[in-house]
Amino acid sequence: MKDRLLLYLLIAIAVPIGGEMKFYPFEGDMRVSLGTPIFFFILLWSRKLHPLFAGLTAGGAVVLFRIALYSFSSQGFLFEEAFFQHFPVFFYYLTFALLFYLFNINSLYSTPFFVGLLGVIVEIAASMVEIFFRSFFSHTPISLSTFITIGIIAVIRSFFVLGFFNIFVIHEARLSETAQKKRNEQMLMLISNLYVEMVQLKKTMTDAENLTRESYSLYRTLKEQQQEKHAHAILKIAGQMHEIKKDNQRIYAGLTKLMVKEDLCDVMEITEIIKVIAACNERYSDSLGKSIDFKCTISGNHPCYHTFMLLSIINNLVANAVEAIILTGAININIHRKEDILMIHIKDNGAGIAERNRKLIFEPGFTTKFSHGGFASNGIGLSYVKNVIENLDGNIKLEDESLHHKFNTIFTIEIPIARIT
Repeated sequence: MKDRLLLYLLIAIAVPIGGEMKFYPFEGDMRVSLGTPIFFFILLWSRKLHPLFAGLTAGGAVVLFRIALYSFSSQGFLFEEAFFQHFPVFFYYLTFALLFYLFNINSLYSTPFFVGLLGVIVEIAASMVEIFFRSFFSHTPISLSTFITIGIIAVIRSFFVLGFFNIFVIHEARLSETAQKKRNEQMLMLISNLYVEMVQLKKTMTDAENLTRESYSLYRTLKEQQQEKHAHAILKIAGQMHEIKKDNQRIYAGLTKLMVKEDLCDVMEITEIIKVIAACNERYSDSLGKSIDFKCTISGNHPCYHTFMLLSIINNLVANAVEAIILTGAININIHRKEDILMIHIKDNGAGIAERNRKLIFEPGFTTKFSHGGFASNGIGLSYVKNVIENLDGNIKLEDESLHHKFNTIFTIEIPIARIT
């Protein structure tokens, strides 16, 4: 409501002032002002306004503004004379708004030519109504040249407004497209992270099922040995493990539904996947106050790949590389095809990995990352990545840094293409 009132106030101020910004392109007293273009633009721009109320507001404001100006400029001011001189313009704006509403011009944005054509018709009709009232009270005859002049002015003014409005619309569309693209990137990254969590959750469900079965087998053995106390303790553990499995199943089902609901591509071209990863990690590095040069090279013919699988794998390694770089550095992502195998190389010139840690980095729980408070991270990133890749019948290895002088850390990933298409 507040925004709507502000728009009506804008009309009441801008249209009268624009109406006084005028010039006379033709002989006689036929003038061209900016009042109509401003009013037309506001009607096109804002769908919150009701055109009829906007017409009443504009017409009333213009009449009052012109009477006020007349009173200041004329020594022998007569309100009745000023009113009859200026009130026909009220019917101009009212007619303009009424026809704008009847033609439903706001619904024709997809056909700008018709918007411009209807704008011409509306302005000509509104001008004729105004001239009719002026001629009725002043008894001034209407000539053919007057109608021709009105038509020319209407064409110029309407298509000028339409052109300006289309520039405004295109700018808004580009901003909206950029924002939507950013939201899609964020959603893709979120779902790729959920995909990794689902892989680990599925593994946890399998482990829980195996532990439940083994616990129950142990229970039966203890039962046969008449060790009732230990047997019931094991049976209780088996029941708790079974509950954990059921809870995990419910969480897994919920995550699956969440991923299905999102209207995002399940498969994408590798170039688009890498663009999303690079864009997101550029923003991530900026948020950390780091200046990192990202370079991506893709060679060979590639089919569309499973979006979330590759996002979850590559993004985890690239994010680790961003964190490993102190202030400035470079990260290279190289993709190529080796027969039926997708080869991925992720390189960075960060701090590198100490020799004593190179054999431990894929172990669950291992980490070299600590917070400012001295707390270690959970260390599950690389173990997750390894788990996901191995489930796809692929492998990941850390290359010997001595073979590459420019980069301190290089991961090589090999995945059968058939498993990710």
